[in-house]
Amino acid sequence: MEPTSENPPTETRDKWIGKFLVHLATDRGASVYTQRNYSQALTEFSRWHLDERKAAPAWEKLSRDDFRAFLRLLGRNRLSRAAVQLRFSALRTFFKFLMRHGVLENLPIKNLSLPKPEKRLPRFLTQLQMEALLIAPAKLLETQKQKKGPGRPISAEVCWRDIAVLETIYSCGLRVSELCGLRVDDLDWSEQIVRVRGKGKKERLVPIGQPALKAIQNYWAVQLEAPVSLKPVFCSDTKKAGPLAPLQLSRRLKQYLAIAGLDPKLTPHKLRHSYATHLLDAGADLRSVQELLGHAHLITTQVYTHVTTERLKKAYDAAHPRA
Repeated sequence: MEPTSENPPTETRDKWIGKFLVHLATDRGASVYTQRNYSQALTEFSRWHLDERKAAPAWEKLSRDDFRAFLRLLGRNRLSRAAVQLRFSALRTFFKFLMRHGVLENLPIKNLSLPKPEKRLPRFLTQLQMEALLIAPAKLLETQKQKKGPGRPISAEVCWRDIAVLETIYSCGLRVSELCGLRVDDLDWSEQIVRVRGKGKKERLVPIGQPALKAIQNYWAVQLEAPVSLKPVFCSDTKKAGPLAPLQLSRRLKQYLAIAGLDPKLTPHKLRHSYATHLLDAGADLRSVQELLGHAHLITTQVYTHVTTERLKKAYDAAHPRA
């Protein structure tokens, strides 16, 4: 959920929302982003109900008309279709939780007509752009050695870490949370395999390329202490032994995108898109890419086939004499 001025704070005093958020974090292993988004969505609905109905929502008494009224409010606020879908996804999951706990018997938002999400193709980097990004931390380090780099200098250890981070994301197609959660014993060096803990505490094994493994070795070689066992593969900085934080990674990526001459607004998730697109371009089958990405449903992976198809159409239109 994109942060807006209309979004309420995530705190809530509702007993069932509190229990549901604990369930998300512990039983379902939801990411911090899902927990935050669902908390915001449920609190936003509660605030709306309090303002509109002059009372906190009694979840077991809500009807479809209540949610139609809430949907109309979202429409007046000109929220995107994706934002509306996210809010009702949170509500739907919450009500299923209430049903399992005997609070209510039926799903009040069942068959509610929602706006269909926009069909947006994922943005990705070309192979040449990806190669330029992968060497950006080394460029920064070399520039600093020559004392030409503006701003506060970054340590060599951080640059070596960031080289390894970028190589690993691209080599394995990891989500940011998955990369930040990697531990030393997740790496199988002989088999070139990494164990990844994905959404919902699901684990999968993903191949990791030799360039990424070499980059990790180089990073570990400049650390003061050799990482062992349950220690994070990528640490936050030279003084702390904690894992690299997603926000810290996003900030570092912006700098490297600028150095590579690319759009600094691109998110780390676009590297995952690039991984999937390049695999399909090279002939990988869709089922294999689904397994590598850790997608629960094939339809989630199929969006990348549209990307590759669009590129084929453009190549055909540009090259074929009868196009």
